[in-house]
Amino acid sequence: MSESYYTIEKAVRVEQIVEKSRFIASLIPVGSKEEADRELALIREEFKDATHNVPAMAIGKKSELVWCSDDGEPQGTSGPPMLRILTAKRLTNVMVVVTRYFGGIKLGTGGLVRAYSGALEMAIDTAEIVELKEYSFVKGEVDYQAFNRISAHGFPQEVQLLDKEYGEKVTFTIKCPESLENQVKEQLDNLTKGGVKYL
Repeated sequence: MSESYYTIEKAVRVEQIVEKSRFIASLIPVGSKEEADRELALIREEFKDATHNVPAMAIGKKSELVWCSDDGEPQGTSGPPMLRILTAKRLTNVMVVVTRYFGGIKLGTGGLVRAYSGALEMAIDTAEIVELKEYSFVKGEVDYQAFNRISAHGFPQEVQLLDKEYGEKVTFTIKCPESLENQVKEQLDNLTKGGVKYL
């Protein structure tokens, strides 16, 4: 069984004060590194007077692309701890930028780790988390009689009969969670007595 991955429904922003420093966490859904870079540029522009804008991102179906920066904070105190949280929670297609306005009191390395991690945790708690499901598309061709049996069959709700093309035969596409692909093919073969030509 493959591991589940999660993302967020929509962007959230939270704020907290730690020892007079202001930490603003922007947690944003992103689909690619390019989109994340654009969002980061927008936040850097919005908070251009901030002391730091620290980013961390995880992108891809299984977080294949991960990246972070300390943006001038002591090495390893801000970006990497936030990235560890994203990967530990299996959050992907998300970027967080924590903006810091320095309040005059140094937090030390442990304090910085706690402050940046805390701001991200607060944003995650506020966000609506959704599971990312991987889908398969089963494409096949059958005669009209067999197709009538397929379309009359009550598939589970998450199995959808999409495109249908009527020619000499009927070409169809079924969308289903990856985990159900073999089961769907088995049902199609039973319904059509092995009459599906998979494309």
